Amino acid sequence: MSGSDEGEASGRLPSTMTPAQCRAARAMINWSTGDLAAKVGLDEALVRSFEKGMGDTPSGQIEALRSALVRAGVIFTNDGSAGVRLGQSGADEGTRLDSLTTENDR
Repeated sequence: MSGSDEGEASGRLPSTMTPAQCRAARAMINWSTGDLAAKVGLDEALVRSFEKGMGDTPSGQIEALRSALVRAGVIFTNDGSAGVRLGQSGADEGTRLDSLTTENDR
């Protein structure tokens, strides 16, 4: 199985989104750093810092940014190298693991 949720050979979990993927995804849907930050309620400076590869952005905040981009139709790929492509707008990324219940786990 391949994909961004699969662990690397070293046993570390891969980054959910690279700074380059974030910049490319925003460009595809014509969003500014401010647009993306506003979608998830984060500071624009955090988005700019992450995209420049500065600091140590918490993985939860990176995942929030990624989820907003996915909801806008961006598809993250990792078939040999990390990339992005534009899919159907408003794509459903499914039910998150921590949200599964006996009712929705079908």
